[in-house]
Amino acid sequence: MLNFLVKRLFGLLPTLAIVAVLVFLFVHLLPGDPARLAAGPEADDATVALVRADLGLDRPLPAQFVNFFTKIAHGDFGMSTRSKRPVSTEIGERFMPTLMLTLVSMVWATAFGMAIGIASAVWRNRWPDRLGMTLAVSGISFPAFALGMLLMEVFSVKLGWLPVVPDGSWKSYVLPSLTLGAAVAAVMARFTRASFVEVLNEDFVRTARAKGVHEPMVVLKHCLRNAMIPVVTMMGLQFGFLLGGSIVVEVVFNWPGLGRLLVDAVTMRDYPVIQAIVLLFSLEFILINLTVDVLYAVINPTIRFK
Repeated sequence: MLNFLVKRLFGLLPTLAIVAVLVFLFVHLLPGDPARLAAGPEADDATVALVRADLGLDRPLPAQFVNFFTKIAHGDFGMSTRSKRPVSTEIGERFMPTLMLTLVSMVWATAFGMAIGIASAVWRNRWPDRLGMTLAVSGISFPAFALGMLLMEVFSVKLGWLPVVPDGSWKSYVLPSLTLGAAVAAVMARFTRASFVEVLNEDFVRTARAKGVHEPMVVLKHCLRNAMIPVVTMMGLQFGFLLGGSIVVEVVFNWPGLGRLLVDAVTMRDYPVIQAIVLLFSLEFILINLTVDVLYAVINPTIRFK
């Protein structure tokens, strides 16, 4: 296990290097002039040229890439062209709101989705299964921005139960987490159902039932662990999706997180912030996949990594 972890951690480096190259090329292909946006709409050409030189955008593209790669190798993501603050400070202030929203969304979506999936598998082709899968299809089909605006209109504007904008209280998490986690809960429900249906047809389940083991014990003790491995894989993928896919939800609810920061950075062509956030999201996905691999051995000790 230790050798496996060490190899995977060293494997992060070339992956992140490739991502760094791609994101650098991508942001420089974006239309618009960052120097013009930073200088302001009324700035003359001389002022724009000074701003471009100050940002280092007047140098050849290979020189800019070498400078960018050298800095990130030392943990320096540069200064935001929009706020003139260190990028690490900008991200540090926005990371926790996004992480907390993601955790809250993931907890309820996983619990609800797995409960629906298990119930649908146990009562397959009966009304709980049909109701659960109808909810799952609805959750996948409904766009996040439309669901968020609908929930805001009903519970914030009409009923006044929940705040329209974040105010720091627990109520601020209700609508964004419901919006962000709806699709994840639907995916988890369908995936859990498929996994449990397969396990329920195994020989050891029939043997347990033949021995007179109560059905709840068969489901929770014998089926749950064996059905969890593919479900954990999907949980890891969905957690990464929530971390990197909260942009629309954060914009709808004016959430002060990384997604909103990324939208503002793209609008203002803030290259350092865009590059840093994309690299951070890539690192999160890699670490989540590594965590999922480790959880395999925890759930099923018979699994060994080579």
